[in-house]
Amino acid sequence: MSDQVVTRFAPSPTGFLHIGGARTALFNWLYARGRGGKFLLRIEDTDRERSTPEATAAILQGMAWLGLDHDGEVISQFDGASRHAEVAHQLLSKGKAYKCFSTQEEIAAFREQARAEGKSTLFRSPWRDADPTTHPDVPFVIRIKVPQDGATVIRDQVQGDVTIRNDQLDDMILLRSDGTPVYMLAVVVDDHDMGVTHVIRGDDHLNNAARQMMIYEAMGWDVPVWAHIPLIHGPDGKKLSKRHGALGAQEYQAMGYPAAGMRNYLARLGWSHGDDEFFTDAQAKEWFDLDGIGKSPARFDLKKLENLCGQHIATSEDAALRQEIEDYLAAADLPALTSTQSGDLERAMYCLKDRARTFPELLEKAHFALTERPIALDDKAATALSSVSDGILSELTPQLQNVSWSRNELEEALNSFAESKELKFGKLAGPLRAALAGRAVTPSVFDMMLVLGRDETLARLTEAAK
Repeated sequence: MSDQVVTRFAPSPTGFLHIGGARTALFNWLYARGRGGKFLLRIEDTDRERSTPEATAAILQGMAWLGLDHDGEVISQFDGASRHAEVAHQLLSKGKAYKCFSTQEEIAAFREQARAEGKSTLFRSPWRDADPTTHPDVPFVIRIKVPQDGATVIRDQVQGDVTIRNDQLDDMILLRSDGTPVYMLAVVVDDHDMGVTHVIRGDDHLNNAARQMMIYEAMGWDVPVWAHIPLIHGPDGKKLSKRHGALGAQEYQAMGYPAAGMRNYLARLGWSHGDDEFFTDAQAKEWFDLDGIGKSPARFDLKKLENLCGQHIATSEDAALRQEIEDYLAAADLPALTSTQSGDLERAMYCLKDRARTFPELLEKAHFALTERPIALDDKAATALSSVSDGILSELTPQLQNVSWSRNELEEALNSFAESKELKFGKLAGPLRAALAGRAVTPSVFDMMLVLGRDETLARLTEAAK
């Protein structure tokens, strides 16, 4: 086996990138990237009826949003069908597999009789050791010869050693009667040919590992390191489903969650590094290891996701944050920012990002910088602009004409004005928020004035005082 770590993510293109699949991809990505290895992407599109180009595109878009870059070209499992069949015939020629001529009706009758007699319904083909001279000239499947005694031990990095008695395994079909390979064969051949050293996947595949090991061993190939991770459950402890809310990675992009926050949260969903909750990609790559994955299903918690997303928004660089917000607007089919709005948003970012957990929350705080005169008022803002406050704003505006437009000077000017009117600053802040933003809840008055600049601030105050 290669010294270089090679992992893979192998989704079926039958729908969106499920949040559980996104976490599997992330674990594989972190494990490879943290060790200077390769992370490969294979689309398991052998089910031609259910596989669609649109689903493949959705998976690629979901991974692109999450920043999970892969090495090399995307591999199509369907394209390798002739290679998969070739391996089945190699096993046949080695005596590790055999032709089975039993019909579906014969197999069904066998199982029905076994049930009636209270015996195992595991099909035992009468053709396993048949003399080739007795083979009829009819369609056949190729089955692998599973050892009939002993046990297969899956040495799993998450689940520990899992032992399965070989007499509990049937002689799995490798090649159907129409010559097409089965999924279980294709997976093994692809993983071997791609040089995959570590198979990190959901524990719903754990039983498959025993059957797949039969193929590895029959071919004399190195068995990869197995790591079967528990599935994700909803807050109620049941398997994550539509009733728990959004399931697709791109749905979370369209809801306005930052990719870095989602990566951080998904990494923590079933894996831990001490008590660390918030961490960067660089830290995750350095820390991630298979022994940190728990055996119990993780529970998806939207509040924890939002909390981590808020921390990532707060620590993001302003330009990168603005770009990701523009990508969010496109993903959510919302109007794009104008070039002016884009610049204003980035300039305002310092006073917006500290308390926003999602991009919609941040954009609501940014309303003052993105809106244009005449400023539309919400109900609470309209209440704040009474005839008394109009008079106050009319008096304040000329006093701001000659103030140096710095935070200290503005604070001094506004506090002095409030004192001269025997007002607490809070009584002045309400009308100012309404005039500058049309909202009752905004960033600080001083931050808004600095972002808007002297001319726009005075224009808004003048307009509000009319």
